[in-house]
Amino acid sequence: MALKHNNMYYYDIIRKNIRKYRKEKGYTQQSLSEKADMSIDYLAEIESNKRRKTFSIEMLGRIADALEVDIKKFFDDK
Repeated sequence: MALKHNNMYYYDIIRKNIRKYRKEKGYTQQSLSEKADMSIDYLAEIESNKRRKTFSIEMLGRIADALEVDIKKFFDDK
């Protein structure tokens, strides 16, 4: 079965949504990284379209908790 999307497709959707919800909450990368207990450099890499850093479901869960967003919303492609 052929893949419908390239390897980075879902990461790119999640990246976009992390940035969207972070900005909606009025958080800086610094404040979100502190709330999610990760380095600001790591969060910046996750959000960056240029670096295209991959990340674990654990890290995504930390970000969702810090933003008080249902983790499923990060996969919304609309």
